[in-house]
Amino acid sequence: MRDMKYKFNYQTTAFDIWQLSMYGVYGSMVGVCNIIFTVAMLLLTGRFWGDVNSLIKILLIAGICLFTVIQPIVVYIRGKRQAATIPQDMEIGFDDNGIHVITEKQSSDLKWNAIKGVLKKPSMIVILSTDKHGFILTNRVLGEKKEAFYDYVSSKIKK
Repeated sequence: MRDMKYKFNYQTTAFDIWQLSMYGVYGSMVGVCNIIFTVAMLLLTGRFWGDVNSLIKILLIAGICLFTVIQPIVVYIRGKRQAATIPQDMEIGFDDNGIHVITEKQSSDLKWNAIKGVLKKPSMIVILSTDKHGFILTNRVLGEKKEAFYDYVSSKIKK
């Protein structure tokens, strides 16, 4: 790879994709609705538990589990499928010309003006190549370079 300002071995796991999805859900109005629904289900369950039959108890428990257990599991399974499609030998580099992605079989370059944005989350930085796709660089990959890397990428993306 050319002389890169930043270069990383790209290592995105199912957990990373799950975590990004959870940031997306719970950082939006959908997450607020999920929380309100779950709290309402807890209150309903507490209020009516002793007065209802077994079927209703099962439905109440299912309602509580919908956003606390079932949704996260489904999102993790989807993340696992996505992670399986990512080449394990991928290297990603960043310089003044753009982003350079290299695998054993191919390489591609993205110019900075083609990048849609950058998101900084507590455990990762996400570089958006489209509105729905991008590169997840976790804190374990970035290490102590996270802040400097974020500042560099932000300076290169035309807002």
